[in-house]
Amino acid sequence: MPLVSVVIPMYRVASLLPLCIEQICRQTHRHLELIFVDDASPDEVSLIVEAHREALQQLGMRVLLLRHAENRGVAQARNTALEHATGEYLYSWDADDFLEPDALERMVQEAERIEADVIGCECFLTYNSSERRLHQADVCSGREAYTQMCKGRLKWNLWLFLIRRSLIERGEPLRFLPGRNMGEDMMFMGKVFLRAEKVSIIHEPFYHYVKTNAEAQTQHYTAAQWAQVDANLRELEQYVRHTQGTGAMQLLQYLKLSLKLPLLLSNDDADLVRWSEWYPEANPYIWSNDALPLRTKLLQMAAARRQWWAVRLYRRLITGILYKILYR
Repeated sequence: MPLVSVVIPMYRVASLLPLCIEQICRQTHRHLELIFVDDASPDEVSLIVEAHREALQQLGMRVLLLRHAENRGVAQARNTALEHATGEYLYSWDADDFLEPDALERMVQEAERIEADVIGCECFLTYNSSERRLHQADVCSGREAYTQMCKGRLKWNLWLFLIRRSLIERGEPLRFLPGRNMGEDMMFMGKVFLRAEKVSIIHEPFYHYVKTNAEAQTQHYTAAQWAQVDANLRELEQYVRHTQGTGAMQLLQYLKLSLKLPLLLSNDDADLVRWSEWYPEANPYIWSNDALPLRTKLLQMAAARRQWWAVRLYRRLITGILYKILYR
């Protein structure tokens, strides 16, 4: 039975951690290496892990508790876990979300059956009492997964994927950028897809991604957070430039447009200026992405032409009316 290393970063999640551990105990795949990383959390996350250690071990699970002396951010917490992982597969689990009991078993079985490098799944996006299913594109190769990720048909969240660990350790190991804690999964999964040969998606919503803020569709990032997203995009861009052909670089323009799209939905007009300044080289590719709905293309074209009145009207109609219907 293949060993799965489960990476669980911990920072200010003491109130959520017992339920997370309960979810882990319900997993039907028991051959797990649980790597809890206490990122100098000010609460009692380490004590909670220790309190559950024996129960987890009785289920046949290994428990590693790693501690940072100072808070270093989720990117470095993931790196710390990767340096200690020994499993055949890797999986990332956020303490505030939920995973179906047979999720890891199903993904491992599929990975073994088709000898895949990466197995993905779908998820439910949860807002208070409402849930919306997020679908993933059907892919069969790493290059196809990268293409669909750039076009916006494949979400890149780490918790959607089971990854063969040898893939990221081959040659120069893949790691996260320390201190760049926004967009780190986009950068990492982009590299993973470009390395992978066989990728497959199980079209079932194994993961429940919980958002307690109904305004999350238009959440506002600080300038420092946007800078972290940009740093991760630039890292991926450099990797693509050095390892791939021109086709992969062109696809990256779609990803740039996707990354800056939320700026057009922000209630802060300063974000409209930021949209204009960010990745202007991607604007000529607005019409060529066949995955985007017409309304999104029109919104981006209005922004490219600095027709801000149209952007504000769209923002008012979509975020003020449609999202309230979807997530009421």
